Amino acid sequence: MPKLTTLMDGVEQDVLAYMTFPMQHWTKLHSTSPIERLDGEIRRRTEVVGIFPKDGAIVRLGGALLAEQNVEWAV
Repeated sequence: MPKLTTLMDGVEQDVLAYMTFPMQHWTKLHSTSPIERLDGEIRRRTEVVGIFPKDGAIVRLGGALLAEQNVEWAV
């Protein structure tokens, strides 16, 4: 247990960083569910396309999805 105690003391600020944001944002920050949903949406849309002709095409699709999600989270 001493190793764990030392480790947790060292990362306390990182673990509790979400508490510096307004309280209404905490539920989105302490859970990985929104990130998992975003990952699933990216996976779903890339499977629809199937094969991308160039690397830039997948970057544009991923970027568009991330921009869309950013707008939703900002609201």
